[in-house]
Amino acid sequence: MIQPPLTIPTTIDVPQAVCHTASNGTPIYAINCPEYEVVRVSFVFHAGTITQRHPFTASATANMLAEGSQNMTSQQIAERLDYYGSYFDINIDRDYSYITFCALSKFFEQTAEVIEEVILRPTFPETEVAIYSAKRRQQLTIERRKVETIARENFAQAIFGKSHPYGISYPESAYDSLCRENICDHYQRRYTSDNCIVVCSGSISDNVLQRIMSITAQIPPSNNREEISFPPFDTRHNVHVQHDGAVQSSIRMGRLLFTRAHEDFIPMQVLSTVLGGYFGSRLMQNLRERNGFTYGVFSAMVNFQNTGYLAIATQVGTEVTEQALEQIASEIDTLRNELVPEQELALVKNIMAGEMMRILDGPFGIADVTTENILCGFDNSHIADNLRRIRTTTSEELRALAQKYLDPNDIVTVVAGDFS
Repeated sequence: MIQPPLTIPTTIDVPQAVCHTASNGTPIYAINCPEYEVVRVSFVFHAGTITQRHPFTASATANMLAEGSQNMTSQQIAERLDYYGSYFDINIDRDYSYITFCALSKFFEQTAEVIEEVILRPTFPETEVAIYSAKRRQQLTIERRKVETIARENFAQAIFGKSHPYGISYPESAYDSLCRENICDHYQRRYTSDNCIVVCSGSISDNVLQRIMSITAQIPPSNNREEISFPPFDTRHNVHVQHDGAVQSSIRMGRLLFTRAHEDFIPMQVLSTVLGGYFGSRLMQNLRERNGFTYGVFSAMVNFQNTGYLAIATQVGTEVTEQALEQIASEIDTLRNELVPEQELALVKNIMAGEMMRILDGPFGIADVTTENILCGFDNSHIADNLRRIRTTTSEELRALAQKYLDPNDIVTVVAGDFS
């Protein structure tokens, strides 16, 4: 059988989000897809972990929004959402908290009543704070027994610095001093109109939009506009963390680079995909298929609000740790010295374009990409620009980027395992 030629899409048609402004100044981006009988609303607050004053308050605040409000108990909130087939989801990263609601359009008003309670009137009951803190402390204690968690946390510390907001980790014991006052303070400081954007998608009728705007307009402004302090990065390039009894080593490698706004971000995504971004990538073929060191390995470009980095991650048997590190270094060296064959590059471009098409196949995926674009300072025309940049990236450009950004002296390597 002859494989048909790979064709990379030349254009992509994505609806622009229409921006409305609530009376308090909060922008609301609406993507109307009336053929879908659902509504999704995401409230995105600049309230991630870098904004917290006390350990764990950012995640605690987000996760406890639905644990009781002025007019509804946590059980009533859960039962109301379940009854109408609606759901509520929380995501938090270093920079932002994402509070998302989804409902059938015919039941949006009933869901909107819950949205008001969760976003505008949470009470953070003392008893629930105590239960949450005890449970999360136990979960974190268990997680930190795993070499994967140890490597991930130590990699963040190594690449950013132990005291940097992007790198800092806290002991489990910090949960013991987490209290309702900490959470209320974080909510009052960060869940404000000037720290918020709203993105809604699906069947956004005029009535739905007006209801979303009326809820958003009630989000109060900040009392004091505060700036987040970012100290200089304090990077360490080689870290080995002993974990007695570990049968596997967890490897994290990478280096500081730049945000999505940088002209080299998309070409570096292409390079990262060649290296370890899909099942047939070079690292997968080497570490898994040829050598049997691991079941999986990946590399990816990671974007934060103020920086970005390249990350490579895998877990291998303790006895082959050094061999695996040598093979990863060898694949990086090959990218620095040899051109990526045109057939391989065409395959990678097609995979990346296909993944873009998959994500954008529906209003929720479009809303997710829209949110990411807005937070990075772009509109949805940037999607077509990204596709164009993927299509025009050359093998020569990839080699030049590898030579520029993948110098072995710049690579951070963290290994957690048993080295005894």
